[in-house]
This record gives sequence, C-alpha cells and structure tokens, in this order.
Amino acid sequence: MTDGHGRSLTFDVHYRARSERRTVVVRETVIAGWTGRDRAKMNAHIAELAELGVAPPVRTPLFYRVSSTRLTGAAAIEVCGEASSGEVEFVVLNDAGEMFIGVGSDHTDRRVESYDITTAKQMCDKPLAPALWAWQDVRPHWERLVLRSWIGTGAARESYQEGSVGELLAPADLVAAARAAGAALGSGSVMFCGTLPALGGIRPAREFACELFDPVYQRRLTHAYVACALPPVG
Repeated sequence: MTDGHGRSLTFDVHYRARSERRTVVVRETVIAGWTGRDRAKMNAHIAELAELGVAPPVRTPLFYRVSSTRLTGAAAIEVCGEASSGEVEFVVLNDAGEMFIGVGSDHTDRRVESYDITTAKQMCDKPLAPALWAWQDVRPHWERLVLRSWIGTGAARESYQEGSVGELLAPADLVAAARAAGAALGSGSVMFCGTLPALGGIRPAREFACELFDPVYQRRLTHAYVACALPPVG
C-alpha cells in the first residue's frame, strides 16, 4: 500500500523470545553499493560489472536513493525487457529507533546500468523477504551469517551467490557512512547493504531466490520471485 509519501509493508518480526506482526511505513530507501571489505573481491565485482559496460565507482561505498514505492514483498515483479537481474543483499530497517535485519534483492536493469547507475536502480522493484530479525539478537554472531542466492527453478536451479555477511561492511558502519553522505536513515527507512560477486558472472534470470542464513539459531530469511518481462515496443 502507498500513502503518497512512502510504502506501507507488513513483516513478521522475530525476536529470540517472541514474534510479532509489524507494519512499517517506509519513507526513505537507500541502496548501498561497493560495500565489500575485501578489496580483491570488490574489485572482482567491479570487473564483472565492467564487462557489462558499467563504469567503476568514483569512491566506495556509494549510496543511491530510490523511491520507497519500489519496495515489494510480491512473488512477481514486472521489468522492461530481459536485461535485468537480481542480487542478494542483507537489509537494514529502522522502525521507531529499533533496527531490524532482513534480506532482499536489488533487482537492477543491467542495460541502463551500463550508462546510468542511479537511473538503473530506480528502474526495477526491490523485492523484500516478509520477515525480519531483531538486530540485537544477531549482533553477537553477525559475521557468521551467510547470504545465498539461486537462479532458475527445479532441476535447472543453480547457485548464483554465496558468502558470509562478513565480506561486506558491517551494518553500523554502513549506517554511519550513509548518514555522512546525506541520508537520514531515521525511523521508516530501509537500506540495502551491498552484494557478493556472482558465481559465473552476472546474468539475467527469470526466477530468483535468496536467503540470509543464521547458523547459530538455525533459521533463515527467504524470498523468491519471478521477473516478468514486458514486451518492448518501438
């Protein structure tokens, strides 16, 4: 639901001792890019994007703004043509001063990205898993959490990304850097926090699935969706 100033989303919020349903009106959405801690791996991601014609960043990290109406928990999104692809990211959500962790996909139009990254980020909906974890519960073992994604389905499903969240800048560091860059990130904000290199290179896929796995509490945040291509005209 949109109220003209943001996106209203309802999540299942999981604490260690309880769970609750919570509706959040998101009024600010930030996409953090180039957030890798390991310079070699980040350079690998920059190189795979360069193969698609994407210019390297002028500095790292960078923080792109997108409309909060692009956020969705739907199982299908519509995209222009067949040159877009997803990428798994952990997500930080601030509600009433409390921080939560989620997982989503920064689905991006790769053709547009080759000449205008900011516009490319705005071109596609940003799928989010329907559940969140309280940051306070995962903070003590944060770097043991694992991000994964897959493309395709059934027998054709293949691993697309996998790695520790420790390969990326920590949530508190990203929030501080984003605020220094001009983002408010107050109550009612969401930030996608960067991704991992794709196994075998970035490539479009109609079906995308992602998860954030917590090996300590043996639980997962998951989401899957289909990218339905609209026919080109003209």
